[in-house]
Amino acid sequence: MKKIIKVFGITILLVILIVSAILYFKDKKQDIQEEKVFEKLENIICEQNQDNNEEKEKDYSLLFKQNEDMVAWLKIDGTEIDYPVMQTKDRPNYYLRRNFYKEYSYYGTPYIQENCDINISDNLIIYGHHINNNKMFGALERYKSKSFFDEHRLITLITKEDTRKYKILYVIETRADNGFKYNKYIDFKNEEEYQLFKTNCERLSIYKTGGDSNLEDKYISLSTCDYSQKNGRLVIIGKK
Repeated sequence: MKKIIKVFGITILLVILIVSAILYFKDKKQDIQEEKVFEKLENIICEQNQDNNEEKEKDYSLLFKQNEDMVAWLKIDGTEIDYPVMQTKDRPNYYLRRNFYKEYSYYGTPYIQENCDINISDNLIIYGHHINNNKMFGALERYKSKSFFDEHRLITLITKEDTRKYKILYVIETRADNGFKYNKYIDFKNEEEYQLFKTNCERLSIYKTGGDSNLEDKYISLSTCDYSQKNGRLVIIGKK
C-alpha cells in the first residue's frame, strides 16, 4: 500500500513539473513574439545610414501613416517604456489586447483614454498592462523606489505636431473601485476642480516628490494595475 502511495505521489509531482514546464515555455514563446512586434517598429523608426554608419534621426511619421490610430510615441529614458500610444475614440479599450497591427496581443499596446484630446486636454490618461519583468507599464513599478524616481523624472511624448517633456510630480496608489477617480479629470472646469485633483494627488502620492503646479499646467497620467492591493492602480503623473 505504501509503495502505491509513493508511486502515486511521484506521478503527481511529475505531472506538476511537466505542466509547469509547458506553461513556462509557452510564456517565453509569447514574450518573444510580443517583443518582435516592438523590434519591428523600432527598426522602422531607427534606420542606419549605410554610408557612414551614423544613426539617422528617428522618424515616427512612418508609423503615424501606417496606423492612423497611433497618436503619439511614449518614452521614459532608463526604463523599458518606449512604445506607441494608440487611441480609438469610438472603440474604448480596443488596444487592450491588440498590438500596433491590430492583431491579438497579450501585452496589448498603450492607449489614451477615448475622451482625451492629445492636443487640447489638460490631463492625458494613458493605460498600459502591468507585465512582469518590467515589460509594458510593469516598468512603472520601479517608481515605488524614491531613488529610482529621483533619477528618472522625465517623460517624453512625441506627437505628430511636437515633442513634449513632462516632469513627474506624483506616484500614487489607489483603487479602481472605490479609490480616487483620477481618470475623470481630463479638462479642469475651474480652480476648485483643479485643486481637488491636486489635493488627492498629494494625499495619495507614496512620497513627497516636490515641485509646484497650477491650473494652467498640462499633465500626463500613466496608469497600470497595482497588484499590492485588490483592484489596485499605480499612476505616475507628470507636468508638462
